[in-house]
Amino acid sequence: MARTSSSGSEYKTIRARLTRVGLVPSVILLVLWLGFSSLTIYDGFYAVMVARGVQEASLPAGRSLVELQAERRMALERFSRPDLDPGAMAAQRARTDDALARTRPNFDGLIADSPQAIAGQVRTLDGLLAELPDRRAGMDSGAISRQETFDYYNRLLDAWADLFDTQARIVPDLEASHAGLAGSEVVRAADQMSQAASLGSAALAGGGFGDIDHVTFAHLVGSYHARIDTNLPVMEPNGAALLRQLTTSEAWRKLVAFENELIERPPRPGVRSVDPVEWGQVTAEVSEKLIEVAQQQAREGVELGLDNGNRRLLEVLAISLVGLLVVLVGIVLAARVARGLVDRTLVSRLASLRDDTLRLAHDRLPDIMSRLERGEQVDVEAELAPLDYGTDEIGQVADAFNTAHHTAVAAAVQENHAKAGFNKVFLGIAHRNQGLVHRQLKVLDRMERNEEHPERLAGLFELDHLATRARRNAENLVVLAGVQAGRKWRKPVRLADVVRAAVAETEHFDRIQVHRAPDLSVVGAAVGDVIHLLAELMDNATSFSAPNSRVQVYCGDTTRGGVLVRIEDEGLGMRPAERDEANVLLASKPKFEDITLRGDSRLGLFVVAVLASRRGIKVELREAAGEGTVAYVRLPANIVAHDRLFEDRSEEPDLLRLPTSAGAERPSNASDDRVRPKWKGRDRPGD
Repeated sequence: MARTSSSGSEYKTIRARLTRVGLVPSVILLVLWLGFSSLTIYDGFYAVMVARGVQEASLPAGRSLVELQAERRMALERFSRPDLDPGAMAAQRARTDDALARTRPNFDGLIADSPQAIAGQVRTLDGLLAELPDRRAGMDSGAISRQETFDYYNRLLDAWADLFDTQARIVPDLEASHAGLAGSEVVRAADQMSQAASLGSAALAGGGFGDIDHVTFAHLVGSYHARIDTNLPVMEPNGAALLRQLTTSEAWRKLVAFENELIERPPRPGVRSVDPVEWGQVTAEVSEKLIEVAQQQAREGVELGLDNGNRRLLEVLAISLVGLLVVLVGIVLAARVARGLVDRTLVSRLASLRDDTLRLAHDRLPDIMSRLERGEQVDVEAELAPLDYGTDEIGQVADAFNTAHHTAVAAAVQENHAKAGFNKVFLGIAHRNQGLVHRQLKVLDRMERNEEHPERLAGLFELDHLATRARRNAENLVVLAGVQAGRKWRKPVRLADVVRAAVAETEHFDRIQVHRAPDLSVVGAAVGDVIHLLAELMDNATSFSAPNSRVQVYCGDTTRGGVLVRIEDEGLGMRPAERDEANVLLASKPKFEDITLRGDSRLGLFVVAVLASRRGIKVELREAAGEGTVAYVRLPANIVAHDRLFEDRSEEPDLLRLPTSAGAERPSNASDDRVRPKWKGRDRPGD
């Protein structure tokens, strides 16, 4: 009887303990529910709070921005023309002060009710505004230079744009955040347009731009146009409509014409291509309209944020109540399940399952993984004997362990197989694309030969050129996988034709000037790689230089029997560190894993490096004598043929025949010819 009593007491103790253990998950669920509800409700209130802050404090700032921009423009004009009417400056400052007097009182409430990120931006902005009287006094007395004045107003207006940007970024609602960011980008575009207007006004007043003002002016004009074009498609409907109305207006047309005139023909003393009065009127009108567009976009973003925030609050409250009910039901069910487990006395089976699982995890699985790493073949079914504990809950846990172990080992085996097959799949896709593009080129070639209508023929030429570029993109995949591309030639091809074939595969081929090449040839096995390598470098040269600039291509003999090809662009060039890094890449053979780890979007340099390593070609980037970058390509003697190889033109490979604009063909060895929009003939794989 004593033994029975002891067993009953032990049974009750175990039952009580396991009941408490069964309640632990329910308590955890309750805690998680509380945390989730608190966070989601806070997110809803947070979104509404930020949106209201923008509505109450930031939207009224539009007039202040317009007046500060006008004051900046007049201040720069005053430095260029000291005889400017002081009364006009005083009147502008009064308008600025009046606008700021209506805006700055909102800052205190914004600092008190907003997150720390917004409060910090507001303090920075308020501090810059506090400097405004002293800055004005310094301008009047001559103690502050023109550049210092320009920099101060730029910092002040940038701080305002940063505030709008921060308010948009911290909103938890994605749609409202995107709308706010688009509005902040329009504000920045308006400020850049105003900066350019200030520089233009100063240049017109002073008879010319300063040392770097012309470059700055052109950069600002291009930058704000790019911002507007980029953000217009993602703006809210009313803001986008207002912006489209502005960009199609007469004032916008005049502004673009004036900007182009100042960029192409900057004013000189006594010579002004733009009337200062018209310039001031147009820039002031467009600047104010851009601020109105930004305010409209911000208003729509605020309305969107408020609507989404209120809706989220209601949804969260409903979900929280349902979740609470589920948790309470779970607590009751957990208590009953815990008692059922004790009644079935499963403690011993649990201990046995624990021992078997630990043995599998600590001994057998590590051994299997080590063998896989060494490349050994592993039979998953033979290596993992399943744990058999019946079909009840313990058995189901054992089955779950079996599944987990089996999945882990099978995944490791599959990963090894995937590594081996990835390259094949990658190449298969690339080769299929090559085949399709090659067939497309054949069809286009046949259609071109049969087409006589000039407009349709021009369209076919454009499709032909796009298909040629698509073929090069497909070949990039093959090259990066370390395999020879499909295009091959049996006979050597003249260097001039190889260079022109590379030009034909670039996007902006009409900007490339090819100078006379020596009477040499490239051996047939290397023709495809040389064309591909030169095309990538020419494509980079045209892509990273101004649209109206030219890219020059020179060819000449080297002292060691090879050929030097020089590709010069007129772009902004590369930073020394970036150029050194690119030269290190070009001097080595990169691996595909390195490309994926770097996440570099300029894959053309990787392709050039692989091709150069394959053919022993030396590629080096240098700074140009003026502006831009020069790519030096040294073709080694083993891929250059010096003997005349084509006595009879009829025996040459059908590589390049360059038509004139009228459609008549001209010889491909002509010197200093600008590449035409169409290259007839096709370099067929296997030729």
